[in-house]
Amino acid sequence: MFFLPSKIFGFVALPSNAIAIVCGLGLCLLLLKRRRAGASLLMVGIVSLSVFGYSPAGNVLLLTLSDRFPAWQYDGRDPDGIIILGGAIDAGISAARGSVETNGSAERLIAALELARRFPKARIVYSGGTGNLVADLVPEAPIAGRLMETLGISPERIILESGSRTTDENARFTRKLVSPKPGERWLLVTSAYHMPRSIGVFRKAGFDVEAYPVDWRTRGWVDAAVPFDRLSAGLASSDTAVHEWVGLVAYWLTGRSDALLPSPRSD
Repeated sequence: MFFLPSKIFGFVALPSNAIAIVCGLGLCLLLLKRRRAGASLLMVGIVSLSVFGYSPAGNVLLLTLSDRFPAWQYDGRDPDGIIILGGAIDAGISAARGSVETNGSAERLIAALELARRFPKARIVYSGGTGNLVADLVPEAPIAGRLMETLGISPERIILESGSRTTDENARFTRKLVSPKPGERWLLVTSAYHMPRSIGVFRKAGFDVEAYPVDWRTRGWVDAAVPFDRLSAGLASSDTAVHEWVGLVAYWLTGRSDALLPSPRSD
């Protein structure tokens, strides 16, 4: 029940989509001779397009999330397992072309492969079904599994979770699949901006994991003062950030996360 409303609301909430809707409504009002209301909506759309497309607003929103959890530091104790959240593979193109096609979050896979070789006794879990609302695509996990085997990771170490459609399902389905034991050490690999929500749902699911953020989209807070030189780049950054913030609020309000903005534990 949560999946469909979350996808629909998430689509409307994205700045690029919201701006298009506002401008479309403005044009409709102009055609209906509602000139003042139509012009006002068009002005709101144009101003919003400039703010989210050229200002560093998207980076500010992303940095608040991506800098929440620092880069993981090895302390001499090897992990028992490594969980990679889906989102790095374009499953539709991969299936159509018969190859592994990655997207802007490919660092999740790269980190997984590096960690698998660095810690040869750790189990490797790839959790990723298909969260596409429009097309019935193949899940990511089997494609990632084939890639890892091709690059030399033993199939006995690989665990694939291909039923999840949301981050909440990633956590719950993975916990049920691997049944973590007390005292085990599990790393969670996902994009830095996605880490707060991911940690929140894994904690809520009763699965204690350590953050291994990758796919940093900014250089740091220096980018909070740097405007974008391309409208498309600024909108993409804003869309990513707003999608994540909306997800944080929705997960917290529906009891799927243990906090509104999860943070590293002090202990």
